[in-house]
Amino acid sequence: MKSGHTVHLMVTEAGWQVFHDELDWNTENREGLLAEKLQQDFPGELRYWGLRDFNCPAASGSYRCEGMIVVPCSMGTLSGIAHGASGNLLERVADVMLKEGRKLVLVPRETPLNAIQLENMLRLSRLGVKILPAMPGFYQKPQTMDDLVNFVVGKALDALDVPHALFRRWGE
Repeated sequence: MKSGHTVHLMVTEAGWQVFHDELDWNTENREGLLAEKLQQDFPGELRYWGLRDFNCPAASGSYRCEGMIVVPCSMGTLSGIAHGASGNLLERVADVMLKEGRKLVLVPRETPLNAIQLENMLRLSRLGVKILPAMPGFYQKPQTMDDLVNFVVGKALDALDVPHALFRRWGE
């Protein structure tokens, strides 16, 4: 959004629970919360889509977009993507990214991983999906939690070739 991009946002029920439980956000008024927390004074546009709203332009292969980042990506969502389930809008858009050969980045947050999860990640990686576990680098000597988060977010943006200055790169 900061760089003028249109962002199509989808949040799963588990995602809303993460907002509530881990960030202490009141999720009763979901659209109001998104407006308060995410729609800042940026040149881009944020568009929120419910998981059953298949009118989202990104659900169609004819819609031009640069790619998709799923962060955090639960193992349930990763499995649905790996098996072409398209059971909700998020999985459908990921399926479109795969069928159109567009960039798809998944940021899993589970640990430890079992063999089924690893096989699903390998399956997607072989299809060109970037699997980017939420494991920050420490060479930039992070001082805050935001530094750790910004590293992972910056790596995800790098995977879509979106310019940013979220972390100091190796050698800088």
